Amino acid sequence: MSRINPVARLAAAFVIAVGLVLSLDWVSATTALALELILILVLRIPWRPLLIRGSLLVLVAGLTALTILLYGEPSGVVHWQFLLITVSDGSIDLALATFLRVLAIALPSVVLFIDTDPTDLADGLGQVLRLPARFVLGALAGLRLVGLLRQDWRYLGYARRARGVADQARLRRAAGQAFALLVFAVRRGSTLATAMEARGFGAYPTRTWARPSRFGGPETALVAAGVVIAAAAIAVSVGTGHWNFIGS
Repeated sequence: MSRINPVARLAAAFVIAVGLVLSLDWVSATTALALELILILVLRIPWRPLLIRGSLLVLVAGLTALTILLYGEPSGVVHWQFLLITVSDGSIDLALATFLRVLAIALPSVVLFIDTDPTDLADGLGQVLRLPARFVLGALAGLRLVGLLRQDWRYLGYARRARGVADQARLRRAAGQAFALLVFAVRRGSTLATAMEARGFGAYPTRTWARPSRFGGPETALVAAGVVIAAAAIAVSVGTGHWNFIGS
């Protein structure tokens, strides 16, 4: 999986999401989930990170489904009602479809990017998709600096405590510290942009890349697998009469 171009992973996840977002039914989502699990086995994705991230997806999908269950449009037999909360056959079916749909859409996006290197993704966006180098490299540099924000936040807290201004009023302290962190981030970003420009990172149109990004057979196969999953989910849903187009 680590040898596949991140652009192909992005394209496969996008194709699956587009196919599933067209309808809100449990059949298409279940079909897509089953095929996605088969694809995961074929790609030999590590189970430990998959289970960790999958559990978070189940939690998010469950909370979304719970909201639909309690506040969805009622239809059929009403099982329980309290103020604005109404649990009916229609809300139960809609909550189940929503739960499966969120899982089917989010699982490829999370699984396919478990071991993606941001630099490889930037290389693919710049060389394969031909996106502007300034935008791609600027986003990559910003992503690389995200880890420094936590360190800056900790050091700001130490400095404010040393000056005796962080012992009370936690909300006010957090607001002031957040503003100081924003100032640091803007200054660092300006300095980094100047340095990158001076080193030729924004060269146009003769931009060169240190590592070539290739799109070959494995990448084409992965995108084709995404198309097959989306098409199969739609076909099974339409064939069984459960297709529920969101525009209707």
